[in-house]
Amino acid sequence: MGNRRDFIQKMGLGLLAPSFLSKLDQGSSIPLSEQSWEQIRELFPLQKSRIYLNNGTFGPSPKSVLEAVHQSFRETNETGVYGNPDSGRERIANFFGVKKSEISLTHNTTEGINIMAQGLPLQAGDEVIVTDHEHAGSAIPWLNRAHLDQIVLKVFQPANTQAKNLEIIKSLVTPKTRAIAIPHITCTTGTVFPIREISDFARKRGIFTAIDGAHGAGTVNLDLHELGCDFYAGCFHKWMLGPNGSGFLYVRQGMLDQLQAYQVGAKSEKSWKLTVEESEFGGYVETAHRYDYGTQSTPMHVGVVAAVDFHEEIGRERIEARIRELNDYLFEGLKQIEKLEILTPEERESRICVVSFRVPGMDYRDIASALSQKKIRIRGVHEANLNAIRVSTHIYNSETEIDFFLEEIKQIIS
Repeated sequence: MGNRRDFIQKMGLGLLAPSFLSKLDQGSSIPLSEQSWEQIRELFPLQKSRIYLNNGTFGPSPKSVLEAVHQSFRETNETGVYGNPDSGRERIANFFGVKKSEISLTHNTTEGINIMAQGLPLQAGDEVIVTDHEHAGSAIPWLNRAHLDQIVLKVFQPANTQAKNLEIIKSLVTPKTRAIAIPHITCTTGTVFPIREISDFARKRGIFTAIDGAHGAGTVNLDLHELGCDFYAGCFHKWMLGPNGSGFLYVRQGMLDQLQAYQVGAKSEKSWKLTVEESEFGGYVETAHRYDYGTQSTPMHVGVVAAVDFHEEIGRERIEARIRELNDYLFEGLKQIEKLEILTPEERESRICVVSFRVPGMDYRDIASALSQKKIRIRGVHEANLNAIRVSTHIYNSETEIDFFLEEIKQIIS
């Protein structure tokens, strides 16, 4: 709490946490009551006339985050003092268990993946292992690198257990394998990969691990050092419940000179000169800040810090447990509906925040349209030709909302 107040007050804001959160036993893993989760739901501006089940695309921010962003925009425009977004970098790094020097501030996950895909030292014929369940924000950067430099993408279909997925990846490795570039959690079915085990395996063989973490930050209690990967790109506008246009790239210490920076600007460099008499580039800074470039949005990063504090005020273990609880409830409810096929793994270690399913003989767009008429928001899954519906729930959802959704699905497919 103190860190958040100090940071925001330095930005001229003086915003305090919601009184309900200030009463919680912070740092405790003791589960909250349903009444407490209902009170937390009131901290979001979500319309009660709608049921929002698409957090995997966009995570609505709580009111405290919106207010932090609003006040920062107002303050910077009233005073002309734009501030320094770098002030929040240490809070972000601490949240993910890493050093400030290992975090680059990006605008979204795709930007971080592009830095990884373009920056790794790959040559024609080098192999990169990917899945056929990639989001466009991961697939296109790697396809682009293959197009430009003739690297080889070795594509596999995710299995339903962590052990099987680890076995598949091991079987794909050859002497030409240079990188494993997979999601932490797939955008299609919510399959959770055993990144720690994959990273351990890869490091022993000199293989880079470049992870799409769009669905990792804010779901699992993420410690990137413990996870063991070399690079991890994520965002704050999904499960972190932060503002749009804010993301991060983790670059493990010792990997800086392996990941070439191509888009650079002020603060990326140690020094520079450009005059009629001489020109000189003094080299990159010795931190992941080298991948930052251009004007950063102070209000967006004030919002990110507010989102980080929102998670910590509730308790990261509590949030992960609640996400898993709702995921289990949804999964078990869908299992009772005979006509549909669940695509998300049943193994609990292989899922956390998403359940995807399809109905044989029905187009996912028809199902999505019918749900929309009932004011239920989901996401259709066209990737890998799955023809599926994806449901992604967060802490503002409830079992009552899931029950309503299940009843509507029964009516639609009957």
